[in-house]
Amino acid sequence: MKDTYLISIVTFVYFFSAFLFLTAFIFRSDRTNRGAAVITVIGFITQTAAIILRWVHSYHIGYGHAPLANFYESLVFFSWSITVMLLFMRKRYRGSLIGAVSCFFAFLLLAYASLSGRVAGEIEPLIPALQSNWLISHVMSSFLAYACFAISFATSIMYLVKRQEVGRFVSLLPDKELLDEVTYRMISIGFVLLTLGIVTGAAWADMAWGRYWGWDPKETWSFITWLIYGTYLHARVTRGWRGLRMSLLAIIGFAAVIFTYLGVNYILAGLHSYM
Repeated sequence: MKDTYLISIVTFVYFFSAFLFLTAFIFRSDRTNRGAAVITVIGFITQTAAIILRWVHSYHIGYGHAPLANFYESLVFFSWSITVMLLFMRKRYRGSLIGAVSCFFAFLLLAYASLSGRVAGEIEPLIPALQSNWLISHVMSSFLAYACFAISFATSIMYLVKRQEVGRFVSLLPDKELLDEVTYRMISIGFVLLTLGIVTGAAWADMAWGRYWGWDPKETWSFITWLIYGTYLHARVTRGWRGLRMSLLAIIGFAAVIFTYLGVNYILAGLHSYM
């Protein structure tokens, strides 16, 4: 069975999970919430199997690299990373709305990768710059960080909506304090992972291009993203900022993440424009 076929199936599994989580949120059903979590785990296991299958297949056709090398593979791994962070979060936060938003993000990424027809799903040989043992550590840490920031973006939006304190839907949202806390914890984890991604990327750049840092558009925007989230943590820890200002900063940070991931590749030419 081809990995792309499995990914197509997982796309609909995540959509169904998001629907079940949303149903659990609206009707406040713990049973449906648990059912949605089980469906999500099934989707995650299937997606993991698809990634491993693609990895093994790359060796069979003579390329032999981790499936983290082109735009299709990055979308699939970004989606996988969001599901990882959601399942990790559920050990502490079992809110169905956060599950709905996370699964919907994962669904959107896979839908664009596998159903839009605009992303080539074939396994491709690595260009010389990507032929390095740093590929796995750099890409994995970066996308796990992006996943944390995606969830913090969602909880920040919920916080802004919750501030309105008008309407039945708003009353169903988690408490503002909980949303603020989840945003902070996700950004804390994401910041560590992003730092690791930047450090491993610098080491990789030294091997590939003979310098640690070159202010390539991707490097520059990664640094801008790191500064925004660093500012968030600094303001939270040393200034005691909470609430509205932190949510706005988290939203600005995720806008920088999206531009780093997509904008740099499509708008700004550079050494990272191969994705």
